[in-house]
Amino acid sequence: MTITTSPVRDGADVRDNAAWHSLVGAHAHLAIGDDLVRRYPDDVAGFVGVRTWGDPAVWDSLRAVVGSGNEFSISSAEPAGGAEGGAAGSTTPPPELPPGWAETFRGAGVQLVETDRLHPRPDDEAVELGEADVADMLALVERNRPGPFRPRTHLLGRYIGIRHEGRLVAMAGERLRPGDWTEISAVATDEAYRRRGLASRLVLDIAFHIQQRGGRALMHAAASNVNAIAGYEKLGFELRRRTIFTGVRVP
Repeated sequence: MTITTSPVRDGADVRDNAAWHSLVGAHAHLAIGDDLVRRYPDDVAGFVGVRTWGDPAVWDSLRAVVGSGNEFSISSAEPAGGAEGGAAGSTTPPPELPPGWAETFRGAGVQLVETDRLHPRPDDEAVELGEADVADMLALVERNRPGPFRPRTHLLGRYIGIRHEGRLVAMAGERLRPGDWTEISAVATDEAYRRRGLASRLVLDIAFHIQQRGGRALMHAAASNVNAIAGYEKLGFELRRRTIFTGVRVP
């Protein structure tokens, strides 16, 4: 099991610890854990939230909630220079691992947030997806691998798609919901239907409904996915911070 947490200090921006603020907020009804560590059910999402690394009991909570021998990942971030969320050069260092806790991998990611250049709008061709569409959603994710998606991930928010002759060929939806922010995720388009603007249309539709309920949109992407990042920036998102993910295995 690979799950994601983010170090947080008192007064920190909810976007710096999106999983925790989702699990104590909009997704509290799905949360498993305690007042230090919470996670989603395995068939919903692989995220774990940590309230603070300052309490020495956090490692015992992680062992209990995550489970011995399982993995999670810690994110340490440097806000983008000039972007909202912190001064250039400020960092959130990862906690020091106790003896016996092993680092398993490192990877780079980015967080993007909406700007005034984003002009969301509903899409007439988009259809809402739910329980009856899970098999089609999982198949599309398997073919295109936009990121983790599980049998009950659709419970996290609103998911929509575009069908062609009955076949689901594009989808997008809502995942983490820290505070007033909602993460747009699971953006996937079949290869034969790319470069038609389907993904952009779905992102704009999801963002429209987020704004309609008074929220704001954010996105995450692997730093290596430069084409997707460029596309989201063209729509009106901007880089907020760069993130290094460090995988950790529980003893």
